[in-house]
Amino acid sequence: MSAAAAGSSWFQRFLLPGFAMKAVIIGGGYATGRELAEYFLPAGPWGGLAGMLLAMLLWSVIAATTFAYARLAGALDYRAFFADLLGPAWIAFEVAYILFVVLILAVFGASAGAISAAMFGWSSFVGALLLAGGILATVSLGNAAVEGVFKYVSFLLYGVYALFLILSLLSFGDRIAMGFATPAPRTGWASGGLTYASYNIIGAVVILPVLRHLTSTRDAVVAGLIAGPLAMAPAILFFVCMIAFYPAIGAETLPSDFLLRQLNAPAFHLLFQAMIFAALLESGTGAVHAINERIAGVLRRRREAELSARARAAIAGVLLLVCMFVAERVGLIALIASGYRLLAYLFLAVFVLPLMTLGLARLLRRRSAASKEIVA
Repeated sequence: MSAAAAGSSWFQRFLLPGFAMKAVIIGGGYATGRELAEYFLPAGPWGGLAGMLLAMLLWSVIAATTFAYARLAGALDYRAFFADLLGPAWIAFEVAYILFVVLILAVFGASAGAISAAMFGWSSFVGALLLAGGILATVSLGNAAVEGVFKYVSFLLYGVYALFLILSLLSFGDRIAMGFATPAPRTGWASGGLTYASYNIIGAVVILPVLRHLTSTRDAVVAGLIAGPLAMAPAILFFVCMIAFYPAIGAETLPSDFLLRQLNAPAFHLLFQAMIFAALLESGTGAVHAINERIAGVLRRRREAELSARARAAIAGVLLLVCMFVAERVGLIALIASGYRLLAYLFLAVFVLPLMTLGLARLLRRRSAASKEIVA
């Protein structure tokens, strides 16, 4: 892995993994505010922030362990990672991940459809189709194109969220202050933070292909610790804005669209919705690219051949056709409320618990052995 990292920039080593993990996490529910309303708003303004900080801390610790273990195993795709961590039981993660991809692509399709309907009055099918086309075009071009999306969409996203907070403070900052000052129940913040962290931490293992830029275990740990704040920062900014209309905003399918209407700034409304669409693109790209890289890894090991652009596009096309339009029948709120909790339990069982027990023990043994060799 170090040979492949020769010439890697500071950005590629320390920030790109966090940007990539954020790309997988932000998705349809985070970017629109729907997930924040589901998992954090019920605990009230301060309880919700506490739950978000808990999730951020868990992301940092687990991402740092994941990245370090990936270097130990020499794994740049999730199949190789879990083959080393779980042995023959690696297939359990594969099953859980396929369920995850089905669900999140359906959520992304529902979100894109809801945005196109809210903004232009189009059929939800049109928004989902445009998103599918963008994902298909990006993943067919391979690692360089995918990393470019992670990088430039991240700059757009952080800038737009910062501007959103400024405009919200200017427009209804008094309501935000009142919301935080209003007594509210803080129960359930820990369970909300744990659930949200559990199903989203899959982002740490989905983005293993970008770890080829790391040059050392230290790089892996630092990049993992930075990843948590990078992934959660936009959500915290958005949550603060939502508190202006707490608790009623919790019932909105698209809290983002509701807040934008309150701002009454048409140009920024368009910019924000374009940013959400870009966030859906990078999230969907990350999820589908992980499957392409998993297949490409097997192809390299068995046939010493590369997965062609046409094959990448075909795999992505099948996934998108099967998954994204599940949203047409189920809907965004139902998908987030029910499916994600099941995924949280699955990923705790097949990823987090094995990694933080077996994986961490192996990392510590290797460090101990290396220290003894230095002393000797």
